[in-house]
Amino acid sequence: MSHNTFGHLFRVTTWGESHGPALGCVIDGCPPRIPLSEADIQPWLDRRRPGQSKFTTQRAEPDAVRILSGTFQGMTTGTPISLMIENVDQRSKDYGEIAERFRPGHADLTYELKYGIRDWRGGGRASARETAARVAAGAVARKVLGVGVTVRGALVQMGPHRIDRARWDWGAVIANPFFCPDAAAAATWEGYLAEVRKRGSSCGAVIEVVAEGVPPGLGAPVYGKLDADLAGALMGINAVKGVEIGEGFAAAALSGEENADEMTMAPDGSVAFAANHAGGILGGISTGQPIVARFAVKPTSSILTPRRSVDRAGHEVEVSTKGRHDPCVGIRAVPVGEAMVACVLADHLLRHRAQTPGAPTVARLPST
Repeated sequence: MSHNTFGHLFRVTTWGESHGPALGCVIDGCPPRIPLSEADIQPWLDRRRPGQSKFTTQRAEPDAVRILSGTFQGMTTGTPISLMIENVDQRSKDYGEIAERFRPGHADLTYELKYGIRDWRGGGRASARETAARVAAGAVARKVLGVGVTVRGALVQMGPHRIDRARWDWGAVIANPFFCPDAAAAATWEGYLAEVRKRGSSCGAVIEVVAEGVPPGLGAPVYGKLDADLAGALMGINAVKGVEIGEGFAAAALSGEENADEMTMAPDGSVAFAANHAGGILGGISTGQPIVARFAVKPTSSILTPRRSVDRAGHEVEVSTKGRHDPCVGIRAVPVGEAMVACVLADHLLRHRAQTPGAPTVARLPST
C-alpha cells in the first residue's frame, strides 16, 4: 500500500491502524534549530482527542505523543522526526460481525477489491483514527511557520443548520464542544445532534479554516498552485467530499464586478484589498490576505440503522454498525483541517524560500 506521504520539502508519512498497537508519522525536511518538545504537540492532539464530550466517540484514548527521533537538547536537528501515539482503548470485538460484510459508505469494499485483504477492526488504515498523526505533524508545521502565522478552524454548518456570520466570534470556538464561532448556533446544534444520536444516525458538517499572517508568494504556477495543494490535502481527510477556496462555488453566482477584489495602495506602500473573494490566493499564489478554505464532511457511515449491503460470499445482507462512533465526525475534523492547512503552508513556505530568497513578507511592490 503506497501513497502514505504528502508534501515536497516538508514531507509527512503517516503509519498505523485504528486497532493496531500504535500509530504515528515521520516528518522529513523540518529545518534544524527549531525548539520542539512533546509539550508543543500535545495541546493540538488534545483538541482532536476522542471522548471529550457526549457528542463524540467515547473511545478513551489519551493520544499521548512521543518524539522518537529528530531532536536533540530540545531542538530539531534537521533529521527525520518520528512521532508515535499508542492505541490503548481498542475494542476489536465490536467489529466481529462486519468482518465478512461490507459497510455501506465505508472503504470496506474498495479496500477488498484493490488489495484482496482489509483490516476490519475499526476500518484499519481507513479509520479517522489515522488523523491523529496528521494533527501531530501539523503541530510541527506550525513551529516551522512561526508565531506570525495563525491557522484556525471552525465548524460553520452542522447538517442543514448554518451559523450566522454576523455573530462570528473566535472566542466562542473554545467555549463549546462543536468548535462553533456562533454561540447561538452552538446551542441549537446541541439539541439537534442529541436527537440525531438518539436515533442512532449521523449528520454531516462544513468546516472553515482561516490562515492569517501568510506572506505573499507561496505557491507556483502551473502545477504547484497553493490552492490546488490545499484542496488535495483537505480532500484527503477521511469523509471529506468537497473543498472550496474563498467564495468557492458561491463565486459562480457573482458578477465579475462583485468577484474581483479591488486593490489600492496603503499608506505604508503595501497593496491593500477591498475584499477577499479569492480566499487569499490568485493564480495559485498567496496574496498576503487571509487564506480561507472550507471542506464538507459527509455523515458518519457507521450507524445503528440497518442498511442493505453484501458480504464476501456475494450474499445480500443487512449491516448495522456497532461500536463507538461520532454522530458528527465533522466536529473532530476541525483540528485535522487546521493541521493539513498548516502542513501545506509549511511545505510551500520552505519551497518559496528556496526559490526566492529575500522575497518580501508583505504585499509590497518591487518599485516601492
